[in-house]
Amino acid sequence: MRQVGIGELARQVGMNPSGLRYYESVGLLPPAERAAGRRVYPAGTVRRIALIKMAQRAGFTLAEIRGLLDGDAERGATRQWRALAESKLPELDRFIEQTRILRNAVADCLACGCMNFEKCALLSADGPGA
Repeated sequence: MRQVGIGELARQVGMNPSGLRYYESVGLLPPAERAAGRRVYPAGTVRRIALIKMAQRAGFTLAEIRGLLDGDAERGATRQWRALAESKLPELDRFIEQTRILRNAVADCLACGCMNFEKCALLSADGPGA
């Protein structure tokens, strides 16, 4: 199996080596093997890191991600992923709605055009968004 050094892996996944060492220290990556005193990882680690990064963007905690990855070798990993993903969807829906509201507020502010933050009716406690 091909292995890559920590520097090469970091470049491939767009991270710093310190981030990879952190992932390893919190159990997201299995302990790296050593070659000539340097950390080396199986080339397939790229996919594991892609999953970690996607899960982080989706709002999963590191503990949730670690729990998912701990079960990766077990037959129940798919059920575990499904349960975590289904529990995360309502949270993501709330985030999307809050982001939509913020986006509309910024668009309304731009449309107002007054650029007077002290007197703008949109920003006052009694304004249209209150």
